[in-house]
Amino acid sequence: MTFNINNIRIGIIGLGYVGLPLAVEFGRKYPTVGFDINTARVEELKAGTDTTLECSREELEAADQLTFSSSVDAIADCNFYIVTVPTPIGDSNRPILTPLRSASVALGGIIKTGDVVVYESTVYPGATEEFCVPLIEE
Repeated sequence: MTFNINNIRIGIIGLGYVGLPLAVEFGRKYPTVGFDINTARVEELKAGTDTTLECSREELEAADQLTFSSSVDAIADCNFYIVTVPTPIGDSNRPILTPLRSASVALGGIIKTGDVVVYESTVYPGATEEFCVPLIEE
């Protein structure tokens, strides 16, 4: 498979402490959409404020090719996705995969042949192949 970096459109799924800095850095050079299901988070970022203090107003402004959205439709035209949703540990010391499931199902509804998906979330070995890929393929 060949991927043309000149036509890249990046979708970052999850705008927490991992996703937002990635979105900001990519958004300095490439068309990038930062997606999060938390509409309040998206609105604050659109206003140039990051209450988690991961990125300054200046860093957000410098990412002039970055947009933010809480609509999955906004990332449908992307062709390179990075999933950065949280995978917290539950009471039984097992990861809670609900956010990963939701992100994978959403991707399954919009992904096209030739698109690239990278999982940046912390998961157990084999989780991408055994858990995420089947959800995307459904």
